[in-house]
Amino acid sequence: MTTYADPHYADDRIVIKKLSVGEMDNNVYVIVDPTTNASVLVDAADEAERILAALAGTRVTAIWETHGDWDHVRALPPVKKALGVPVAIHGADADSLPLDADPLLNDGDELAVGNLRFRVLHTPGHTAGGVCFYTPGHLIAGDTLFPGGPGNTKREGGDFPLIVRMIREKLFTLPDDTRVYPGHGRDTTIGAERPHLQEWIERGW
Repeated sequence: MTTYADPHYADDRIVIKKLSVGEMDNNVYVIVDPTTNASVLVDAADEAERILAALAGTRVTAIWETHGDWDHVRALPPVKKALGVPVAIHGADADSLPLDADPLLNDGDELAVGNLRFRVLHTPGHTAGGVCFYTPGHLIAGDTLFPGGPGNTKREGGDFPLIVRMIREKLFTLPDDTRVYPGHGRDTTIGAERPHLQEWIERGW
């Protein structure tokens, strides 16, 4: 089996690399199926050269965007040009990208990374087109869920009641040991965050 440099998480089924880039400390994820060496990039946020270096040696098949905020897509043009692979985002955020996206994602879509399968979970509230990517044991959460609460909704188009409902209905139904990889900051788990939902509601943020 191929050995991958500096994995954030690795087992026989999946390899996940995590980079913190730019002044907003955005998390960029490289997901690799070690059985086929196929990979995808999640959120081409910044520092294109570092992103491309993290992908080197893998067979990149796509770029997935969790949402269209500027700080998650700044490196998209040079990375897309270098890789020549499709860019996927939910249709509600597609107009936020600096280039055309194809395919447009929908809730429940299944995406392949080699032999891995991810399910698209549409979780609006931070942005209208926010999505998470789930495979058993792992949730790439974008700016939907962080340690300590949901992503910011005190912004144009933000909807706190909606993001709380999405988290309750789509994320907190996942197993406790599901690792959560947010768009900024450290990882958490579904089991660590679920008990605090009512606190977040009372806090109103």
